[in-house]
Amino acid sequence: MKNRAVVALFVAALLSLPALAQQQPAASTSQDQQSQTATSSSSGSSATGKAPLQYESRQGFWGKVNPFARKKYVQRQTQPIRDRVNELDELTAANTKMIKDVDSRAQQGIQMASNKATEADQHAVDAGNKATTAQETATKANTRLTTVEGVVSNIDQYKSTNQTEIRFRPGQSVLSQNAKTALDQMAEPLKGQRGYIVEVQGFSSGKGQAAIATSRKMADAVVRYLVENHEIPVYRIYVLGMGNAPVQTTTAEAGQKPKRMSGGRVEVSLMKNDLEQLATSSTAPAPAQ
Repeated sequence: MKNRAVVALFVAALLSLPALAQQQPAASTSQDQQSQTATSSSSGSSATGKAPLQYESRQGFWGKVNPFARKKYVQRQTQPIRDRVNELDELTAANTKMIKDVDSRAQQGIQMASNKATEADQHAVDAGNKATTAQETATKANTRLTTVEGVVSNIDQYKSTNQTEIRFRPGQSVLSQNAKTALDQMAEPLKGQRGYIVEVQGFSSGKGQAAIATSRKMADAVVRYLVENHEIPVYRIYVLGMGNAPVQTTTAEAGQKPKRMSGGRVEVSLMKNDLEQLATSSTAPAPAQ
């Protein structure tokens, strides 16, 4: 009988051990959680803004692993870990989206800066072209101003460009066909031109006022032909009756005695200044760039 009682007591003790083990971890766990909560509150919060998960250093009688732990107990212990993992996944996704947004804005900013730089380069090229054009215009204006100053300073300086001599028979003042042809050749190029004058000098044989009147009459015949047939303005023609004045000597005849000629003649001289040259240069087309 005594042996049976001892065996029964031993078996009862073995059966009561799991219940005691299930109660002790809870007490120890609550104590450990309180101590770790105090530690975490002093160390700060985690990346999610919450306190770190508490780690149970001991689980009662069975140590770190309780072989008799129930399924609900295990789920209750692992649920905070799953929640924290889900929060970290959400935080990671939010950070990834934020990084992508920042990268997109950075790319847009870089593209905008590149466009602005390209536009600034184009403006610089346009400004350089305009500066070059302005420099060329200023150079042309300076050249033209120099030309105009030279023309203005020599406005009354006429140079002989063409000279024609018209012969008359003694006592006549009618133009022959050869004289008309010579005047035509001289007057045709003058249409539309400026900066010229026509000098007409009449010479006649004889003496005194009679010679002067005859020479003027022959010169007037030449002037009348130029005005009527070639529309040369009268204000561009200067007429003078020289009478029986001696013929002017040329360079080759310099040093020789002036000689008088018989019959009548009229010397027609075309005189030009630089106004025609200025008008030609102003109307000339610009060279191709």
